This record gives sequence, C-alpha cells and structure tokens, in this order.
Amino acid sequence: MAEEKKKIPRGVVIEFDFTAIDGAQLLFDTAKKVLAESGVDLTIKLEAMHLAGGNYHGAVAELFNAVLGKKDGAGDVSRALAKAFADALTEKAAAAVTPAFKAFVKALTDKGLKVVIATRANLDVLKPALEGFDPALVVPYQEISVTYGNCKWDAWARALNTNGLVNVLTVGVTGSGYGVKAALVAGMSAIAVVHDHVAYQDFGGADAVVEKLDASVADEAFRMLHL
Repeated sequence: MAEEKKKIPRGVVIEFDFTAIDGAQLLFDTAKKVLAESGVDLTIKLEAMHLAGGNYHGAVAELFNAVLGKKDGAGDVSRALAKAFADALTEKAAAAVTPAFKAFVKALTDKGLKVVIATRANLDVLKPALEGFDPALVVPYQEISVTYGNCKWDAWARALNTNGLVNVLTVGVTGSGYGVKAALVAGMSAIAVVHDHVAYQDFGGADAVVEKLDASVADEAFRMLHL
C-alpha cells in the first residue's frame, strides 16, 4: 500500500512588529534619536523619501548623502539603528499580545491553521506571552531583517520555508504598503493592518485592509484560503 502523502497545512504569517505593534511609529521615533547623534534631523518626509522601502545600510547611506553630503559612517549608524529598533520591539513584544490579538490567533487555530508570528524582537520575551496556544500550530519566528521597516519578499519566503508552509496556501498579515507588495511577489495573499504613520502608503493589492487585529479579521483569512 502506497504511503499516504502528508497534507500541506494552510497557514497565516503575521508580521508582528508592524501589526500587533505600531512598529512604523516606533521605528521612526527610534531612527530620529539614533540619526540625531549624526546630525540628521529626521522628518516623516525624509523617511519616506530615503529610508522606507530600502535596506538599512543602503537607505541610511542615501540619507546621509542627501542631508549631510557624505556617506561616511552610514554603516555604523545602520547597524546601531537595527539593534536599537530590535531592542525597542523587545520592550513592547509581550504587552502587544493583547486579548484581541489572542482572539485573532485562536480563531485561526480553531480552524486548524498554522500561525507563524514573525518578529525582530527577542523570542525569549515573546514566547511566554503565547503560552496556552498549541505549539504545533502557533510558532514564534525571529526574522533578523536588513530592511528598514517593511517586509521584503525574501523574508516572507524564509518564513514559509522554515515553517513548512507554501505561498498559495498562506496569508501574509503585514503593516505596510511595501509589505503588501512583497507578500504578493512571494505568491501570497495579504491582509494589511494600517496604522497612522503608514497611511500614506499604497495598500493596493491587499485582499483586506483593517485597522487592528481581532477575531473578526480571521474571517478574511478564511475567505482567502477558501475555508
């Protein structure tokens, strides 16, 4: 008798830092402090023009060139900024697992969906807040991203491959217009959570656009996955 093929799970990958946490505002505040030490007064316009959508090193180098007329020191600043942001996220990670967020995750797992919670925060801080969920279905996953703010398509692909998911059976939950485009490039459908700081971005292509994650948003994921 032929061995039965293992069923590929349907899943949801949550970009935790920019959905459960208002990471875009937190990143701006963090970047403003870090860049001020190098003589750059970061504004929302400068962030949108030079940082958003790029990787830390290249984006900071471009910003330095535009504002200071040089690129020297950009590498050190980009590394300091990435660490400062990860530290800031870690401080907020546990508190971001709110009752509403838990209700969203529970609604997904009640349907048997695998939920990957991707973050740049320290997992030792986040994991205790997720106790009570089935560890086979709810997986904290650390993504050490080099991008400023948004999730690139290759980060989605790593999250899928590492956690045994495939793109056409997975919904990406993201917090930026750039993240939506990246999810689509990775072959996924997308739910966008829009916080005030990123409201100017283009969220076209998202299958659903919401302001927060709660149990009602799970219905959008079920629709996309034909459940």
